[in-house]
Amino acid sequence: MGLRPLDLSNWFESDHGAAQELEEKHHLVRNRRDEVVGLLDSCRPAAEELHALVVEHVGHTGGDAVDHPLVEASLLVPDDLCIMERSEDEWRLSGAVVAFPSRWYLAEKIGRSLDQIHDVVPGYASQLASPVNAFFDRMTPERSVWRLNWSLVDSPELFLPPSHRRPLDEVDEWFFRVERQTLRVLPHTGAIVFTIRTYVRSLEQLLTISADYGSALLLALDSAPQKSLEYKGWVGVADRLRARLTAS
Repeated sequence: MGLRPLDLSNWFESDHGAAQELEEKHHLVRNRRDEVVGLLDSCRPAAEELHALVVEHVGHTGGDAVDHPLVEASLLVPDDLCIMERSEDEWRLSGAVVAFPSRWYLAEKIGRSLDQIHDVVPGYASQLASPVNAFFDRMTPERSVWRLNWSLVDSPELFLPPSHRRPLDEVDEWFFRVERQTLRVLPHTGAIVFTIRTYVRSLEQLLTISADYGSALLLALDSAPQKSLEYKGWVGVADRLRARLTAS
C-alpha cells in the first residue's frame, strides 16, 4: 500500500495552486453538485466532527455554514474528502465531496464497501482486499498515514470523469497525475477520513526538468502487469515513451 506516517500538522498541504483549486471546487459544487457530492444520512455525525477538525486546522470557518458539514469542510481545503464508516462488518463510503475524480463517478461508489469500490481494479480482490480491510480495522486516532498514487492521463484537467478519456497517442500531450492521499480516524465517531489532493504536470515539462524521470517512468510501465495496462489504457504507451526518449 506504500503507507507512511502522517504528521497531522501537514494534514493538508498549502501551496500556490490551492486558491485556484478551491475556486474550481466551489464552481463544481454549485454547478455539478450531483456529480461531485454524495451523502448518506448516516455520515452526518462524522461530517460534523470532520468539519470541526478542518476548521481547527485551517484556522477559519469560511463564513456562515449554509450547507452540509462535509461540503462546508471540503470548501475550506483543496483536497477531496471522503468518509468511510463501519457498517454490516464492512467499511463503506457514506459521504464524499470529490471535485477532482480520476476516471470514476462518485455516484457509482457512494454507499459501497471497500471491496465493491475497487472491484474493477485488476488484482485487488486477490491481493489487496484482505490486507486493506485488515489495515482499516487496525487504524486508531493516534496513527494517521499518507501515500502517493500516480497515473498518466490525456488531460491537465483536475475534474476528470471517465467520459473524458482519449487514447494516449502523442507523448507531448500526456500529463502525469499524482494523488497525495491521507487516512485518519476521527476520535469520537470512529469513522475514517480519506483525503485526496491532486497534482497534474505536463509530461514534457517533467522530462525537461529531470534527466532520470523518463527512465524511471519507462521502468514502471515495462514492469506493470498486462491487465493493469489494459485497465488504465496504457497498452503501447511504454513503446511510445521509449521512442520519445531515444529521439531526444
